[in-house]
Amino acid sequence: MKLFSGNAHRELADRVADYLGIPLGRLTSTKFSDGEIRVMVDESARGNDVFLLQPTCYPANDTLVELLIMLDAFRRASAQRLTVVIPYFGYARQDKKTKPREPITARLMADLIGMSGAQRIVCVDLHAEQIQGFFNIPVDHLYAGPILGRWMIDQGYAEEENLVVVSPDVAGVGRARSLAEMLGGVPIAIIAKRRPEPNKVDIIEVIGDVAGKKCVMIDDMIDTGGSIITGAEVILKRGATEVVACCTHAVFSGNASQRLQDSVVSRVICTDTVPIPSVKMFPKLTVLPSAPLLGEAIRRIHLNESVSELFDDWR
Repeated sequence: MKLFSGNAHRELADRVADYLGIPLGRLTSTKFSDGEIRVMVDESARGNDVFLLQPTCYPANDTLVELLIMLDAFRRASAQRLTVVIPYFGYARQDKKTKPREPITARLMADLIGMSGAQRIVCVDLHAEQIQGFFNIPVDHLYAGPILGRWMIDQGYAEEENLVVVSPDVAGVGRARSLAEMLGGVPIAIIAKRRPEPNKVDIIEVIGDVAGKKCVMIDDMIDTGGSIITGAEVILKRGATEVVACCTHAVFSGNASQRLQDSVVSRVICTDTVPIPSVKMFPKLTVLPSAPLLGEAIRRIHLNESVSELFDDWR
């Protein structure tokens, strides 16, 4: 088994390699003078079970193309099996046609990755579960919810008498219910919203009782922070005492970090599936490690052991 990484999140790859007790594979990825990406594998991969770790995060076009080129390099280097570990799967928000003449970019990305030589995919909290079906190769879909849930249990959230888990949209109800059950079967609430345009949100209604409650909002990602902040303001107006936000992917586009710090949200908890530059860190933010989850999944895939057993407490 060998683990390699592109430039998207080398720090996470180092932590996964440490968990596995193996050195990170030697690979050079630079750019030609015109901006084209140049990849060179600096050690033999012939006959190896190769894992490539690369979230397709910002800058999404560069990280995606770098991944495709790495796949081609290892395919031509006669790797026995190529597994792509994509902690954050970019271009996933257009997973269906909602208006005429729209692309389905999530399917396009899946086709590109598959045709470039990937034989197995590992993802964490896809934006939509059905994206697994866009690939014609096996997909191991990992959940970061247990990481968030165990941290909250350690922090005493499960002992709160007036705790409610809130889904910021109807699509995330399953995620919210799983966290609620992990925290001892606390009730859930749902924010019904619509998006008049990308990164804009209108709250229609709050379903469930939040008055006098401490609310934990859980989502797969926080991008601009608009949904989380608007949702928090609405449920506080409905009588909630506090709002804690948590997510898997801390995208934090633009000035999202400052907006979250200045918002009514009391705390933000996320994982490190995407790199968070120091300039985007803020006092309210807590970042939890995802390397043990990714490393254990990689180990189990290599040894042909069950991956789903990792989520026995997350249904």
